[in-house]
Amino acid sequence: MSEIRIVDANTVWAVAYDGSGLGADIQEFTRTINGGASWTPGLFDVANPILRITNVSPVSGTTAWVGCFDETDGLGGVFKTTDGGINWEQQNGTAYTTPGQSWFNFVHFFDENVGITQGDPEGAGGEFEIYRTTDGGTTWTRIPGPAIPNPLADEYGYNGGFVAVGDTLWFTTNKGRLFRTSNRGLNWVAYQAPLTDFGSAAQSGQVDFSTDTNGCLLKTAGTVYTYYTTTNGGQTWSAGTPFTGTRRILTYVPGTNTIVATSQVAPVGTSVSVDNGTTWTDRESAAQRGAAAFLNITTGWTAGFSTDDLTDGIFKLTGQLGVEDVAATAKFKVFPNPASSNVTISVTDVDSYNLNVTDLSGKTVMTRTLSGMENNLDISALSTGAYFFELSSDNKKEVVKILKN
Repeated sequence: MSEIRIVDANTVWAVAYDGSGLGADIQEFTRTINGGASWTPGLFDVANPILRITNVSPVSGTTAWVGCFDETDGLGGVFKTTDGGINWEQQNGTAYTTPGQSWFNFVHFFDENVGITQGDPEGAGGEFEIYRTTDGGTTWTRIPGPAIPNPLADEYGYNGGFVAVGDTLWFTTNKGRLFRTSNRGLNWVAYQAPLTDFGSAAQSGQVDFSTDTNGCLLKTAGTVYTYYTTTNGGQTWSAGTPFTGTRRILTYVPGTNTIVATSQVAPVGTSVSVDNGTTWTDRESAAQRGAAAFLNITTGWTAGFSTDDLTDGIFKLTGQLGVEDVAATAKFKVFPNPASSNVTISVTDVDSYNLNVTDLSGKTVMTRTLSGMENNLDISALSTGAYFFELSSDNKKEVVKILKN
C-alpha cells in the first residue's frame, strides 16, 4: 500500500502499488467500513489504464476522490465515487490540459463539500494550478495568482506530496519550499525548508505535521539523515540534528508528540518516539512496515508487503502506543469507569499535567491544564460513548479509555 487514509474508527481506504520494482501502474484500492473485520477491493476506473494514481481522499465509506496523471505529459485530473468505488466520474475536466506543464499532483477534500486539487505552473511566468470546490466537486474555481506566492524558476510540486491537518494543508516543491494554506486553499504562503529539494536523487525530505503548528522534517542526503522540527507551521525550523532513529517513514499520531517510524527495508518493523523524535524505542521487527496512518493513540494502520491476495496487505494497531514509556512516578487514574456526569483524575508525584479528550473519530472535545494530586472533571456535556483521556506531563503520557453513560 502506498497510502492509507482513515475516515473514522470504522472506515479506512488504502491505495495499492506495484511492489515488484517494475513500476507497473496499479489502479487498485481496498476499503473497510467495519474497522478492518473485512475489506472490499476495487479499481480506480479513471478511463485510462496508463494513468498513475497520486492519492485518494475519502470522506465516508461511499464517497471519495482520486487523483491521477499521465507520466508522459502530466495530464490527468480528479475522479469522484459516491458508491464505494464501484463507479468513478471525472470532475473539472477542463483543468490540467497543458501537455508537459500542468502536471496533476494531488486532490484533498477537507469535508464532503470543500476540496482542492494542485498542479504545477504552466510554463515560464505561470502560477501553480490550484482549483477549489465548495459543492463536492460539481463546480471548481481556480485560485487566482495573487493568492499564491509566485513559483521560483523551474519550480514544481510532487505527486502526492502534501500533508493536511484540519483546515491547514502544505505541499512540497523541488526548491525545498513548503506552500501552506490555513483556510482550505483560499490563500497561500511559501516557506523555505532547510533543504534544497524535497524529492531529488541527491537530496530529499519527508515532512509531517501533528497539528497546524507542530511538525517534523527528515532530510536525506545520501546516507546522512538530518532531523528538524517546527512549532509555527513550517515558517521556521530547529537546527538540524543527526537522526537517531533506525526506521525512516515517519507518521504522527494526530494532536500529539508521538511519532511512529516504519520501514520496508532493513531494519524492517516499527519504532516509536513519544518526545517528538528526540528518542526512539524499537517496538517490533517481524515484517515490512510501509505507509501508516493513525486516528489516535490506540487506532492505527500500516501497510505490509503482499505476496498474494490474502497475506500481509495491511496491519491494524493492537494495544496502545507509548504506554510503557510512562514513568512509574507518573501514574494516572481516571474513575469511575463507566461514568455518568463526573470523573476524578488522580495522579502521584506530578505537579501539573495536560489533559486532551478525544472521541472515537479523533475529534478533540475537551482540553484542560490541571495541577494537584486529584481533580474532579464534569463530563455531563459529553454524548454517550467512548472517549480517550490523554494525560501528559514532562514528555510522559498515558491514555485511558473512558465510557460515558
